[in-house]
Amino acid sequence: MNRRDFVLLTAAVTLAAPLGATRLRAETVTYKPGVVSEALDAGKTVFVDFYASWCSTCQTQHRVMDTLKAGNPDYEKNIVFVVVDWDSYKDGMLSAELKIPRRSTLVVLKGDKELGRIVAGTSRAQIKALMDTALMAATST
Repeated sequence: MNRRDFVLLTAAVTLAAPLGATRLRAETVTYKPGVVSEALDAGKTVFVDFYASWCSTCQTQHRVMDTLKAGNPDYEKNIVFVVVDWDSYKDGMLSAELKIPRRSTLVVLKGDKELGRIVAGTSRAQIKALMDTALMAATST
């Protein structure tokens, strides 16, 4: 492989990874102040994801969540997934109210209650349990 082909291939792979991640995350709501409280006021179950694009733990969590969502469409039908950009909102009101210690924190909310959280956990079983908690809350009356 010549140098030019190597550089082009490297650039293509580098650019393709973020584009793929964006496509997989298209079902989520990007956080803006008020979006979580609006969903909660409407009686919805909210899965809040404190994420940084440069965080490898966050990326692993997203791969697990995307796989779980693909295997069970009820997650996306019933739960509002909100991604909070850690770099923009780590010092914001939502982070303070929920006492978020760091990026890669996942929190499930319903009404005025926190139903569960994971801090920096990446195991499929742990994330599935949290998503199942959210789904159960969303589908129970």
